[in-house]
Amino acid sequence: MPTPNKPPYLPALAILTLTVALILTACGSGQPELPATNAASVLAYLDEVDYQNNDDWRLWPGVDEKYPGADPHGMLLTTYLNPAAFTALQSNALMPDGAIIVKENYTPDGAYAANTVMYKKSGYNPDHNDWFWLKVLADGEVEKQGMVEGCQNCHTDARDYVWGPQQ
Repeated sequence: MPTPNKPPYLPALAILTLTVALILTACGSGQPELPATNAASVLAYLDEVDYQNNDDWRLWPGVDEKYPGADPHGMLLTTYLNPAAFTALQSNALMPDGAIIVKENYTPDGAYAANTVMYKKSGYNPDHNDWFWLKVLADGEVEKQGMVEGCQNCHTDARDYVWGPQQ
């Protein structure tokens, strides 16, 4: 019994499928591009990735939500790390370009007060390990952003400017 001839377009379709798969792989994981170093870009990015509900973002290891904090952040804190920051922290490495740490600040009674964000962007601020700083109050007002002297001064003695709950 003779075998039917393959349609002539199948090799081209296979090549097209492979090409599309390679392009999609090269474009990354579907995560949005890292933000620019300004409050609007960072906040839009955090909103887009939905860090609180994103399985790729992790809580600071060893603590739960609303662990005890101190001034200037809050009496209760919840700290999230993007995959780059979490991996660096777990391996005791310096934070890489693109590391983002989001600290939610709460009052003693558990009311949300502010977010403080550290975002490492290569070349942004070499004198202070390239960290961009951001503080946004509960009402959405950007209180501080950029090369914030108070943040830099407080964090300068920490390893790569990163303080953690156990430190």
